[in-house]
Amino acid sequence: MFENALGLRVLSQTVGAVGAVALIALGATPAAAEDPTPGLVLEKIGPYEGVKPGSKLTVPARFTHTGAEALDKVWVAYTVSHGMNLADVPSNCRAWKIWGFDEIPPGAEAVCEFDQTVKPGVVYAPEGGLRVGLENRALYESLSVVVTDYNNAPGDEASSPPVQGTAPALELVEQPDAPHTEPPSTADENANAQRVAVTAANTADFRVTGAALKGRVGETVDLKVGFSNTGPAWVNDNRVGLPTTKILIEMPPGTTVTKHDSCKKLASGTYQCPSEIWVDEDESLSYNFKLRIDKAVAGAKGSVTLEDKPRPFDPDKTNDKAVITLDVTGTSATGGGSSTGGTGSSSTGGSGGSGSTGGSDTTGGSGTDGGSTTGGGSTTGSTDVVSGDLASTGSGSALPIAGAAAAAVVVGAGAFLTVRRRRAVRD
Repeated sequence: MFENALGLRVLSQTVGAVGAVALIALGATPAAAEDPTPGLVLEKIGPYEGVKPGSKLTVPARFTHTGAEALDKVWVAYTVSHGMNLADVPSNCRAWKIWGFDEIPPGAEAVCEFDQTVKPGVVYAPEGGLRVGLENRALYESLSVVVTDYNNAPGDEASSPPVQGTAPALELVEQPDAPHTEPPSTADENANAQRVAVTAANTADFRVTGAALKGRVGETVDLKVGFSNTGPAWVNDNRVGLPTTKILIEMPPGTTVTKHDSCKKLASGTYQCPSEIWVDEDESLSYNFKLRIDKAVAGAKGSVTLEDKPRPFDPDKTNDKAVITLDVTGTSATGGGSSTGGTGSSSTGGSGGSGSTGGSDTTGGSGTDGGSTTGGGSTTGSTDVVSGDLASTGSGSALPIAGAAAAAVVVGAGAFLTVRRRRAVRD
């Protein structure tokens, strides 16, 4: 299977790779359409909604050559996002994994070569279409299809050597019953490309964890609270520069934040912390604070809450809020205000099991109570960085378009260069 044949290797982050992958992932113009082929017009595909994870889709790629002379050969490129895979790659196609970096998730691409004459004014399609699979993590996905008269193989954005397909070869066949496709009325340089939303019938559980603190008046204690996605789906908001969700943290009364990372101060004792641009299944983030106990307040409690924003993929709201408790054990300072208190470790809010999972914590930039910081979010553990696994999965049959689900929101490519750098390889 292609899963085993393709190893992940991280390439240097060149400007060319940034531009190419960003165009595919952000939905402006697929990378292949940067050098469009006049005369080839690809018909509209999809969108697909309510598709079951583990199943397969058959992707049509019906096109017309509207030029004046016949073409000797054409290529069709298929690019899939992190929650999809290239299943049953035909023998006249080669497949690559596409690396993820910054705010761009990884994916996979197959380029199929058709050594056939393509006549003007005739509608063609790969017989049977290309089959792509949906991973169990699938939710808001995307599929790009581009037809060209040149070999449209990926460049620096490829994270693996090409692998030749082994399934029966695809063949172009004429579509005599298809309506003739007239050339666009205006010069449409993207007529040979389509980007399609694929929405899976899946869920993801966002949850937060609080903390139980203990210390004496005058002491500074460590506060660590968390956010996690327990899946089964990963979540990609598809809006560059915007976190998938935000976490609101209210400190217990009688305390002052003396240091924090990756969060923005909204008011005295109130902070807003971002999640990542996309959140993998079974990924956890933590947010760290230094909290000085100024005075004993009976029953002092704070909270950790997910922002009040529609999340149709997350039906469990019972774990969207957790409590921060503070047990003040004395009324006078024991020293010079050094950090002697215990760290918070358990959530007292919500239900449905504990929140954070994964590996150890890393912390980004730090700040004081006077304002927000510029450091990146702390991260614990994550899942396989490879998306679009080039392996066969699921039921082996295409599903009809069914149901209704929220589609990913897409913006242009220009904004992505201004956002916070995300780690290139997810542990």
